[in-house]
Amino acid sequence: MLLSIPVAVIDHPPSGEDLSDSANAMVQFAGALSFLLVPIAIAAWRGATPREALRRLGLRGFRPSAIGWMFAAIGAYLLIAIVYVAIAGTPEQEDIAEGFGALPVQILLIVVAAPISEEICFRGMLFGGLRERMPRIAAALLSAAIFGGLHATTGVSAIPPLIGFGFVLCLLYEKTGSIVPGIILHMLNNSVALLGQ
Repeated sequence: MLLSIPVAVIDHPPSGEDLSDSANAMVQFAGALSFLLVPIAIAAWRGATPREALRRLGLRGFRPSAIGWMFAAIGAYLLIAIVYVAIAGTPEQEDIAEGFGALPVQILLIVVAAPISEEICFRGMLFGGLRERMPRIAAALLSAAIFGGLHATTGVSAIPPLIGFGFVLCLLYEKTGSIVPGIILHMLNNSVALLGQ
């Protein structure tokens, strides 16, 4: 049982009018692009080449032992989700995928762009930066809280499990030294959520 982890950049225009599918998709793509380019620009501003910037943000290879940590992360997230559902009930989230048009566009935005850009931003930049100044658990909790909170527009009841998901992904990055395993799990989670809608 994986919970839906959609990107919550902007679901609706400020005026309350619905955007067209292509406009929704473009807004979502722009949000994902900003989550990707801002961390790279900050790393470059601090003197890194584009390749060094990506490495600093956690985009690097990982050892085979990361696979075991990935399974542990899945188990931890499922446990968090089960406990949350038992206590608070099933979280309700708005299905934002339909607003992006055709299924290939939904897959591109939700299964590919969101996991890559969110992992670079929230785990690579935010957690990575906080980790230099704070203990691991505090940095992971703060990064996860911001990650979960930014998804509030799709459903407030989904914030706690999303914080749990973000926390688990931070610890996965810490254990593997790479955000790539987190990207893979995020893609898997979003695939299941998209197919389940």
